[in-house]
Amino acid sequence: MASVPSSYRETDPTGFRDEHQYSPSGILKPTNQPSSSPLFSPDSAHEPPAEYTSNGRTVNITDKRARAHIVGPLELDSLRYVRTFQGSRQQASIHKTAVQEAEGGIAQSFLESVTAAGGTSADAHHDAGSPTDNATCECCCRCGRSPKWQPVGPGRKRRSKSYTAVRTGISELSGWDLEIPKVQEPAEIEDAQSFGPGRAPLERLPAEVLDEIVSYLAVDAPSAQYAPRNQDLMSCLLTSKTIHVVTINTLYSQVTILHSAVFAKFSEHLSRQPELGSLVRRLDLSQLTSVGLGRSRQANSEVQNLTSQTLLKCLELTPIVQEVLLQENLDDDLDRNVLHKLFFGLSNLRAVDFCASSSASFVDAFTSTLTTLTQTPSLMLNIRRLGLHECGTLPSSAFENLLPRLPHLTHLDALHTRITDRALQSIPASASLSHLNLGRCTQLTGEGVVDFLTSHHAVKELVYLNLSSEVSHYRLLYETDLDRLLPSLPSTLCSLNINGAQIQPHHAAQLLPLTKHLEELGLACANLSLADINSFFRPSSTAKDGDIDDEDENFPVTSAEPQKHWQPPTLYYLDLSYIASITQSSLFTTPAPENVLLSPTTLPLDVIELGDKAISSLRECKNTNKRLGWVVKELGRRGWYVRENGGSSSGRRAWKMGAMWRGMRKVPVAWGEVAGLYGHYMFKK
Repeated sequence: MASVPSSYRETDPTGFRDEHQYSPSGILKPTNQPSSSPLFSPDSAHEPPAEYTSNGRTVNITDKRARAHIVGPLELDSLRYVRTFQGSRQQASIHKTAVQEAEGGIAQSFLESVTAAGGTSADAHHDAGSPTDNATCECCCRCGRSPKWQPVGPGRKRRSKSYTAVRTGISELSGWDLEIPKVQEPAEIEDAQSFGPGRAPLERLPAEVLDEIVSYLAVDAPSAQYAPRNQDLMSCLLTSKTIHVVTINTLYSQVTILHSAVFAKFSEHLSRQPELGSLVRRLDLSQLTSVGLGRSRQANSEVQNLTSQTLLKCLELTPIVQEVLLQENLDDDLDRNVLHKLFFGLSNLRAVDFCASSSASFVDAFTSTLTTLTQTPSLMLNIRRLGLHECGTLPSSAFENLLPRLPHLTHLDALHTRITDRALQSIPASASLSHLNLGRCTQLTGEGVVDFLTSHHAVKELVYLNLSSEVSHYRLLYETDLDRLLPSLPSTLCSLNINGAQIQPHHAAQLLPLTKHLEELGLACANLSLADINSFFRPSSTAKDGDIDDEDENFPVTSAEPQKHWQPPTLYYLDLSYIASITQSSLFTTPAPENVLLSPTTLPLDVIELGDKAISSLRECKNTNKRLGWVVKELGRRGWYVRENGGSSSGRRAWKMGAMWRGMRKVPVAWGEVAGLYGHYMFKK
């Protein structure tokens, strides 16, 4: 994803010049990034001046039409064009863990930061009459097109097949185009109305409206970590005083740090102007990495740009920050002082994420910090969204001490941790959980989880629930647990993941009501047949009167009984990984109405996740995939069968908090675009 310009060296990995004073723009972009000139295109509107030699006199000709009248066919040898362009040398940095969602018409489109090494673009020099390869024109033009000329048009004028493109080249001078030039009258230009300082219509908008407009210019996740970001905001800073104030608020409200040197300069700038620290609402270090800077993790720690001391100082300079996003690359810098500041020193903190932090120093600091809670039982925390995704080394006592102190908890991501049934039951009844991720938690029991989900007041309005498990290591939910759980799940639920549960054929009838409001459903390793899965998308042949709609043309009639009130499912995503009955053969050869899974009748379903073996077989069936309108998508260990012309081009939902595509496995704790390590754990792993 990230490419390193050649101007960066190990001695100055940040790309900042010392003679430049740090500015707000330094938070988001280096100041000396080289801008590469675009390669020459025949359709370019800007033409270089030509040199015309006649009778020993050299004249520069800037107008193409003038050249056509001055230069004759016999003087073409004297006409020459010189064009050079400056290429940019790019080096690709390797970062195997960063994943970012890509906007596109097909679901499950992602960008990985693993890129091939970029080539070097040497200076190009193309003179008239210079030799070219067989694929380009060998005449004295620079069109770069095929030399297959043919007479076309009225009067059989000699023009090339790429006539429109050649019109911008020297073909006009060489006699290939004999068309009389048309004189274009200049368009009338209205005089721009001038306004006094602060009197422009945009500046007179209410501050709230103007702030909302400028916020759309902010970029959360850059396409390249070394590329300049938020250049539109940088331009707004120079527009006027009114726009400058609004832009500063937007620029500092959500600060994203990509490298430790940028963090050091950001902290230094806050030290010089402490009032700017009160503008910071989000401190995002989730994308921070030293990969691509030519330094190892140990060497990067020796630079002392981001340490436990500098991180603590930064938190002290941002007293009303509300969201702090951290990750495993910083776990050694999260000492007891930093954690104490996060939990007890920031009264406005609402969200904190420690994604994949598992070092021994972090565990010691985390457990020792929570001893303060045991000493003051009445102390409560204001944290509402807590991310401990993949923090598998934290002891169970840490959860039992922390969770009872979170009366306003709404998001809890404890995937692959040592959370226990006792810790779940200790969550205050005043909490209102909407997102709960308990996947791969081996210290939990199925009976304890079902008791919590069916009786606790904090889970009455769940929207996202992940109870997945790896069957090869541990199974969380057994058949009897599902018999109790499925009928009691709330109607507010939009995403349910019960991968690895002991799902039997009779559970299909219990899952059917859930498909009327679920958008994502994970059933990996289930003991279901293809007919059981198809029952979610078509009326049953044994349906009773009043359950099926006989006027619905999208679903085949399978019974002579009257079909009324059939409610189609709302599923967009279905995880059928490692189900024995779901293979490439069964999907392709089972005819309708027994199998409608890949037909348009299952819309809005547009993503089916499958196991490695099924994906490998489907990958080889390119013609069949094209005929059916499906395509194979893969990322890391996961593979999806995606409908090319799905019902919607984007899967953005409010409960996904900025994530776009289907099947996320990490709960977001802050609204924003998915990128970096968070994208890796959300969609790749």
